[in-house]
Amino acid sequence: MAGSSTFWLLVLVGMFFMFLLGRFILNQYSPLFLRVGPSTPEGSFGWPVLGETLAFLNPHPSNSLGSFLQHHCSRYGKVFKSHLFLSPTIVSCDEELNYFILQNEGKLFECSYPKPIHGILGKSSMLVAVGDTHKRLRNVAVSLVTITKSKPEFLNDIENTAIRVLHSWKDKPQVIFCKEARKFTFNVIVKQVLGLSPDEPQTTQILEDFLTFMKGLISLPLYIPGTPYARAVKARIRISSTVKAIIEERRRRRNGEDGISSKENSCSKSDFLEILLGIDTLCEDEKVSFVLDSLLGGYETTSLLMAMVVYFLAQSPSALQQLKVEHQNIRRVKKKDEYLNWEDYNKMEFTQNVINEAMRCGNIVKFVHRKALKDVKFRGYLIPSGWKVLPVISASHLDPSLHANALQFHPWRWESEDQICKRFTPFGGGSRCCPGSELGRLEVSFFLHHLVQSFRWRTEDDEQPVAYPYVEFKRGLPLYLEHCSI
Repeated sequence: MAGSSTFWLLVLVGMFFMFLLGRFILNQYSPLFLRVGPSTPEGSFGWPVLGETLAFLNPHPSNSLGSFLQHHCSRYGKVFKSHLFLSPTIVSCDEELNYFILQNEGKLFECSYPKPIHGILGKSSMLVAVGDTHKRLRNVAVSLVTITKSKPEFLNDIENTAIRVLHSWKDKPQVIFCKEARKFTFNVIVKQVLGLSPDEPQTTQILEDFLTFMKGLISLPLYIPGTPYARAVKARIRISSTVKAIIEERRRRRNGEDGISSKENSCSKSDFLEILLGIDTLCEDEKVSFVLDSLLGGYETTSLLMAMVVYFLAQSPSALQQLKVEHQNIRRVKKKDEYLNWEDYNKMEFTQNVINEAMRCGNIVKFVHRKALKDVKFRGYLIPSGWKVLPVISASHLDPSLHANALQFHPWRWESEDQICKRFTPFGGGSRCCPGSELGRLEVSFFLHHLVQSFRWRTEDDEQPVAYPYVEFKRGLPLYLEHCSI
């Protein structure tokens, strides 16, 4: 009798599970069965609820598509359907569709990152904001970059920071480059955004919290005390409090409440925060989020770009030699210890080719998250309203039909290829194109100016950038150094 009861209990539980699964499938997909006309692309949904997310996120070298995309593209074509991040999804490895998606932000598609990302970045972050909020934040970012990028004091800060980092290598046979690059980019961005120098206590506190924040950003999103995600949420709160205190102190100084005239104070600072305080279109929380976004972009993305450039140059002695000659020619016409300026930066043409090629091969951003706002028809198939859409940026970068010898690092290709085109979108596109991209290029260029004239280096044979999908080097990119004379 007991065995019979257990059997029927299991049957009821199974039926209940099947009922829930049926409701899930009905809610997600029933509208598709009722449609007449274009159908969704071919594909597979994988397991219930989880779909194919785990296979999609399987780590692989970032200068490759990975087995999941290779298999699905060969079986279904460059555009296919799947079930990723708990949502039915259209995945695009097609440069035309990717461009169409990026250019129709806010019209047909909308930024749609997973909810845990919102929880850790905050609702006012430019990375997750949509509509008018995103437009206001981005306009401020573009304005700040335009104002500051060619200022001598900003350029001097970048160069001084690069020189300090490289000077610390003088007696070292080896460095872990990703750590050194993050040290460089953090010191640059915290000075540019908040006016803080590396040795100030607030800088140390922000860096400590920021490292915790970064670990949580790429962790399993479980808000349980002690998990990296939960610690990151708390770290963000602490960073926000620190930034608010800096803002309040700066505001008092601007108003002359500390005994120093407001004119004297305004002349002493020329960072993002000083300009931000005078902008009335953003509320206080948006200004704090803007500062955090600036720190995130200037710290992680730029340092990873530096690592990509150094990694690929180690594999291309001819590119490294041409780069060194370009920077020697720039230095040759300057006085001893004379700072680089905006005109020097504009002469770094081959440097930009190297940076472009490192971004194309390394793929710092593999894909972006979007959602269809309405039914969209493209090339005879349907992208249903409400579905997630993932334009895979790396697919166009590594497509041999778009780039000759696509898997080869060849900076000279950019002497004839247009860097502003559908097949090359390392900073995204449309209204969400990264507003700080020029600052990132500038920092990398100035660092390379001194690096290539001071050192030669080699990497470990099996070291490579890996997409998790966030990109990192397995061992932090160890460099074996050799000093060289200028």
